[in-house]
Amino acid sequence: MLSSVRPSVRPSACPSAPPARRRRGTAPAAVLAATALLFTSACTVANSDTGGAVGAAGGNTLRIVLDQEPPTLEPCESSLASTGVVVRSNVTEPLIERDPTSGELRPLLATAWRQTTPTTWSFDTRPGVTFQNGRKFTAKDAAFSIDRAVNSDLSCNVDGYVFDDSGVEVRATSATRLTVTTAKPDPILPLRLSFIEIVPRTTSTEAKVREPVGTGPYAIGNWQTGVSITLDRNDTYWGKAPAFARARYVWRSEPSVRAAMITKGEADLATALDPKDATEGNSVAYPNNETTALRLDGREAPLDDIRVREAIDMVIDRQAISDTLFGELGEPAAQLVPKGVVGFNDDLTPTTPDSEAARALVKAAAADGVPVDRRITLVARNGQFPRVAETAEALQYQMAQLGLNVKILMTDTAAHLQYQLRPLPENVGPIALLIMHGNQAGDAAFTASQYLLSKSPQSTFGTRELDRRVAAATALAGEQRQKAFAEVFAYQNEAVAQYVHLAHMRGLLGLSSSVRYEPNSATGDELRLAAVTPAEEKGR
Repeated sequence: MLSSVRPSVRPSACPSAPPARRRRGTAPAAVLAATALLFTSACTVANSDTGGAVGAAGGNTLRIVLDQEPPTLEPCESSLASTGVVVRSNVTEPLIERDPTSGELRPLLATAWRQTTPTTWSFDTRPGVTFQNGRKFTAKDAAFSIDRAVNSDLSCNVDGYVFDDSGVEVRATSATRLTVTTAKPDPILPLRLSFIEIVPRTTSTEAKVREPVGTGPYAIGNWQTGVSITLDRNDTYWGKAPAFARARYVWRSEPSVRAAMITKGEADLATALDPKDATEGNSVAYPNNETTALRLDGREAPLDDIRVREAIDMVIDRQAISDTLFGELGEPAAQLVPKGVVGFNDDLTPTTPDSEAARALVKAAAADGVPVDRRITLVARNGQFPRVAETAEALQYQMAQLGLNVKILMTDTAAHLQYQLRPLPENVGPIALLIMHGNQAGDAAFTASQYLLSKSPQSTFGTRELDRRVAAATALAGEQRQKAFAEVFAYQNEAVAQYVHLAHMRGLLGLSSSVRYEPNSATGDELRLAAVTPAEEKGR
């Protein structure tokens, strides 16, 4: 998914792992100097018009506190983590779902699928399903939803992120069957379709919807902007009824506040806790498939010179940042996907810091007339991940060792997306954007199409050769696909260097003793409420 932009995309799980503790290993003075003062801050639960609690204690309401208010609940934007965590598999459902642990595709609103020609797939839809508004679900609704998300002018995130802005031909051949045809053979089309949430064919195609209708176990009850979102149990749901009659979301930007709400019994679940606030009694760690990185805008000097980009990669001390800021929730990274994703390259290792060699590269660039003293803006998003502000300051400090002039700009989600997605803002100078990418789909094609191609939605530049390599890898299957995408990541590091990879992340979910839930690698993007039960129901 978008990393926040989920996207995210968004496989191994460790649901029983105890909450991670912050490692207290040695870190370079540069990182510690940049962050020490910020570590001492603390906060308490702020007053609000909701009284601080998510719902009435002891009631049949599941109480969830998020790190931010969703920017939209539009289903075709559900690959955005902040939207998907509320909508996906709660309000709306796809034809096919991917098991986040095994990676296997499983039937949901589709009961079967098969490839009938090299470019055509056929899907059988589930009978006896109704939408929350009482309308009967048919293959026509599935065809409509795919067409709306992929072929319309809505500029849906799922279109660019999952389908590479390449349209498909979709047709309902009966009430329970549809076909999807692609321009070229697509060996992972069923996986792509697992990202499209199904809506009624009466849904607007002229504008995105604020409160969608779906087939999921919950329906939207009320969205009070700036305050809360309430979901009510869908009593006509075709599957097993969820344990809680309703769910209520609120949002608090400070992770310490979210942790305190769990401890004080004001919330049952809380997203994105900070390691320093985690205890065995209030949280659980889980693999979230997210990778943090610094995206360097290669269109603008001095970042248009590969020597400068390579120097930044060489001066960043990933191990120190992971040890000091992420604790056991971060492992130094050398590529945009973690182990378990098709295309992960086992031969790539994080760059070993070499400040002397890095400074020599910058000096050589300056000697050739590159304006290395031009101000670079390092853009990060508040709440993007625990200690994001401290991470930005550590990166700023280390880049300054090269003589680079770096200014930090902390933004909200909307502003960050303007820097993250095309069309990129103009006249803003060279940008180093702190991103967090989650490949929850388990295939490198989703990462490459978004972050590596010359004109992809979340890439600032690329090369023809990299584009060629991505296209060739995308057409392959099996071991050939794995090998080709592994080579793509190696080529990016060697010949393009658009990204300074920081860490593969783990998440911390706040979890109260009143409920039972086992998080998995999809939890940060798709928090399935039906999987949460009251504590007393465990073992039934």
